[in-house]
Amino acid sequence: MNRQAQAAILFLTGAALLHAGFTNLYLRYVKAGLQPLLLASGAVLIVTALATVWYEWRGRRNGDAEDHDHHQQGQGDAHGHGDTHGHADGHLHGEGHVHREPRISWLLVLPLLALILVAPPALGSYSAMRTGTALQQPYGYDKLPADGPLDLNVVDYATRAVYDHGRSIAGRPIRITGFVALDRTGAPYLVRMALNCCAADAQPVKIALTGRIPPVLEPDKWLEVTGTYTARRTKDPVNNGPIPYFRVTSASPVPTPKDPYDESWNN
Repeated sequence: MNRQAQAAILFLTGAALLHAGFTNLYLRYVKAGLQPLLLASGAVLIVTALATVWYEWRGRRNGDAEDHDHHQQGQGDAHGHGDTHGHADGHLHGEGHVHREPRISWLLVLPLLALILVAPPALGSYSAMRTGTALQQPYGYDKLPADGPLDLNVVDYATRAVYDHGRSIAGRPIRITGFVALDRTGAPYLVRMALNCCAADAQPVKIALTGRIPPVLEPDKWLEVTGTYTARRTKDPVNNGPIPYFRVTSASPVPTPKDPYDESWNN
């Protein structure tokens, strides 16, 4: 791969990182706390690409100057030695021949352009229903408001329902937001992918839904459900992990949140 191709790939990679970091696209790949490192990496790659182009340009400029000097020197010698003119000229032409790198190396730019122009969606129902629940017993629970409806995330409700047996949430109206997933029988779940570092280690936490469930549910659509705690549970068919139920009294579609992953369990 020649220097131009290297510089182009470095520049496009850096541009992709900066584009993702400034548009919140990075939240589909890594946790929010890694944004500064992502932006710094993009800036370093762009500076490296520009430095590569500058050094290449400077090297060519110096090389052209040296070739010009050698050419003038060869012409001076050729005036006194006619027989050596052809030899010197042929020697210079031979040294000036450059073997070009195969142009196919530029095809490496295409995946980078695809990354910038076509962003893959965040992990959804397909991954969630093929991965066992990652529910873990917490070290403790945050204090809840004394009255009014509770706004809980999927992880918070699931841990309180399973490991605290619903003591802190029983009888309270609760609102939870997540995306819809359906198992092979069509049973609905409300899911959130829990994130440790990046999308590669994302794992689902699931809540089974019962009660007044909308008659038509589309996988990967985001819902805000309101309802109450129920002691009913089931087991995840993938890893036999516990999945609590949630009794729904109302449900409404909501837009996909800016950060589709749940990072609350590692804060």
